[in-house]
Amino acid sequence: MNNEELKIKITELIPSATFEEGGEWINIFIEPIEWKTLAQQLRSSDGLDFDFLFCLTCVDWKTHMTMVYHLTSTTHRHNLVVKAKIDRNNPNIETVSDIWRTAEFHEREVYDLFGVIFLHHPDLRRLFLTDDWVGYPLRKDYEDPINMIKL
Repeated sequence: MNNEELKIKITELIPSATFEEGGEWINIFIEPIEWKTLAQQLRSSDGLDFDFLFCLTCVDWKTHMTMVYHLTSTTHRHNLVVKAKIDRNNPNIETVSDIWRTAEFHEREVYDLFGVIFLHHPDLRRLFLTDDWVGYPLRKDYEDPINMIKL
């Protein structure tokens, strides 16, 4: 399936998705509320079979945050990037750790460093930082009194 065929198939699954043009991989933008359903469909739909979530991260834009998911199909060899804009003051989105096992670790990392709450995650707790750590070091408003970094 080429990129144009993938876009058509994804649009059938989620008509509200928008696409970022230019680039080797398809980048789609969705609403966070649509993520869990879309993720299940991307994993299980014939012809898509996105069976590998190989990267999950967050981007802090100061005004909002964006969750970014990189998926691939090991069967069909096509790739997809899914992006969902989330509220910076109440950053939460459904977990996909029950769909792709690799998400469990990646979601804990994003929780620890950005403060994103992954709803219904089976073990959401800090991964690198101590339980008494205050703040989220990869957010742009994080102030490090030792290194005095301000973005």
